[in-house]
Amino acid sequence: MRTVLFALIALAVPRAALACPVCFGQNDSPMAVATNMGIITLLIVVVGVLASFATFFIYLVRRAKLVEMTETADPGGFAASDPQEGTA
Repeated sequence: MRTVLFALIALAVPRAALACPVCFGQNDSPMAVATNMGIITLLIVVVGVLASFATFFIYLVRRAKLVEMTETADPGGFAASDPQEGTA
């Protein structure tokens, strides 16, 4: 019964109410401009978040290489493979 009722309501509503102005080809309407601005804003946010993740992982890789280089080039200190008793 609900399906029939929904189908009748969908048929009774004018076609203009089912689509936005962009779908009807009015590209210069305020609604179309607002939709485009919303899409651009979301793209900027997504690109910013992805760039932040990439920058963070590049930072981690560089930091790991720096720590590795300082451990292998430590002239008077303990090497990483030397056991250090009494430390946690």
